[in-house]
Amino acid sequence: MTTDPPPEPTGAPTPDSAPHRARRAFRRWRRTRPFWAAVWTGAGGFVVFFLPMAPLGKILQVGVGGIAGMAGGVVLMAMALLILLLPGQRHTAGVIAVIAGVASFPLSNLGGLFVGMFLSVLGGSMAFAWLPEKPLGRRGGLLRRTGPAAETPVPPVSVGSGSV
Repeated sequence: MTTDPPPEPTGAPTPDSAPHRARRAFRRWRRTRPFWAAVWTGAGGFVVFFLPMAPLGKILQVGVGGIAGMAGGVVLMAMALLILLLPGQRHTAGVIAVIAGVASFPLSNLGGLFVGMFLSVLGGSMAFAWLPEKPLGRRGGLLRRTGPAAETPVPPVSVGSGSV
């Protein structure tokens, strides 16, 4: 009996290949910032920005409303970039994104036909609520004391009116 060598996999990235390393690096970078909040805010800004440029038959309001909608979309996309690139400023950018998303309702074709408003409010609130991941050594519950101080019993305390 002879055994043939196993066939080599084709097209599957090996753990040491360049695409696999790039994907792991992107994943590490993505997890250090409110990535999905920026994606939703940017998508909402995109909808609010480009809806006023739709054909005239599909726009509900033409004129200054179209300019205000485009300005709101630019602000939302700028907040998405700020959320993504400066995660320390996520609270300010998240609040501004929510305000701009709600303001797009009267200023821009019902907030991008509600889709842009919903996405920008969702992304802004996600950015405001995002917390960075805690380091592995600090996870857990309460700190436990060790040594002689941990072994001494605590005397009971009476709770009462204060009179003897």
